[in-house]
Amino acid sequence: MKLWGGRFTKETNQLVHNFNASLSFDQKFYKEDIEGSIAHVTMLAKQGILSDEDKESIIKGLESIRQDIDNGTLTFTAEHEDIHSFVEAHLIERIGDAGKRLHTGRSRNDQVALDMKLYTRHEIEEMNDLLKSLLDSILRIMKENLHTIMPGFTHLQKAQPITLAHHMGAYFEMFKRDRSRLSDTLERMNYCPLGSGALAGTTYPLDREETARLLGFTGPTLNSMDSVSDRDYLIEFLNDMSIIMMHLSRFCEEIITWNTNEYQFVDIDDSYSTGSSIMPQKKNPDIAELVRGKTGRVYGALMSLLTTMKSLPLAYNKDMQEDKEFVFDAIDTTKGCIVLFHGMLDTMTFRKDRMRASAEGGFTNATDAADYLVNHGVPFRDAHGIIGQLVLYCIDKGISLGEMSLEEYKAISPVFEADIYDAISMETCVNKRNTIGAPGPEAMTKVIDSYEKYLAE
Repeated sequence: MKLWGGRFTKETNQLVHNFNASLSFDQKFYKEDIEGSIAHVTMLAKQGILSDEDKESIIKGLESIRQDIDNGTLTFTAEHEDIHSFVEAHLIERIGDAGKRLHTGRSRNDQVALDMKLYTRHEIEEMNDLLKSLLDSILRIMKENLHTIMPGFTHLQKAQPITLAHHMGAYFEMFKRDRSRLSDTLERMNYCPLGSGALAGTTYPLDREETARLLGFTGPTLNSMDSVSDRDYLIEFLNDMSIIMMHLSRFCEEIITWNTNEYQFVDIDDSYSTGSSIMPQKKNPDIAELVRGKTGRVYGALMSLLTTMKSLPLAYNKDMQEDKEFVFDAIDTTKGCIVLFHGMLDTMTFRKDRMRASAEGGFTNATDAADYLVNHGVPFRDAHGIIGQLVLYCIDKGISLGEMSLEEYKAISPVFEADIYDAISMETCVNKRNTIGAPGPEAMTKVIDSYEKYLAE
């Protein structure tokens, strides 16, 4: 059954029908379509546009359709163009003429806009919960590794000693921002388009505030043309997901590096690794690599929708149907990646001995040695040059700064005394950095406390 067939004298060409149809993918929000219809007829009856008898009959029919789809006794068939025509056709089949009144005062344009908003709202809330669960695990790792020393890097070069807690905290901040972005998107999009009609509203005395209230929206949208053609919230959501995937990808890149034979900072659990078909010694970080690879897939969805929308005039255009498949795929990809990454992280073992040895072996305490000289009256520029000489000397001898004798230190600068060894120990280098945001345990404890409060809110 076509919702628009009266104007036409010929049946739609089958290829045209197939090309135009969206049921194969918009069936995904059958629950939202039925939820919106129940709210709509409830409002129609309240306004006296629909009888209470018809309202009860329609709601009962819609609920039976939802139940039958849920339990698999009603399946989607290709003759229906979209989820709206599918539901309406089965409703009329079940309750008769009362079902034909369901569409009073609305268009497929505002109906699909509503369905997509309801679906997106649910998915944003679910993704937010997945990120919160991931943050719980990151915080656990932070609390367990407040004193786990490791090298911090810039330019992939060892720079200064930090702690694993400090490193994990950087990702806590990233995913915390991701949740904030999702909340912003949800707040901005949470206005109800139903009642906007095709583009110019309707002459029926609808109570759009009531429909919005019934569906949990902040209120109704204020321009009917924008209401049916707005896809900004989907672009924002895709952008949010792209940034989430970028953060996951960065994290995965580090895990892949840490998992190499050269670093051996982590052991990825066997349940999140695979082997090689030819090299029996291999244990590959495939989950991390796939998350990194799937990031481009989500980026592609964002660019696709931006490209679709960039030249569309007001109001609704059929091009906008292209929003769904990309968004659905991006949502499934992002949620799946968060879940799998979380599982990999939760079961991962951190090699604390390897991390510390790497920090000690890479002159990560050179800055602290320069600070030692500055604290003994040497201008920083001079101190920087002296420590550079020390590093060259150590490289030539194949030793670390901590392995130099006091005589060797004094040969380069007489300012050095025996307390240099305490000044450049890994613990001193980390523990003295206690400005907020730094890796020192005093500062990190305050940050961890703030994170616990944040997650408890």
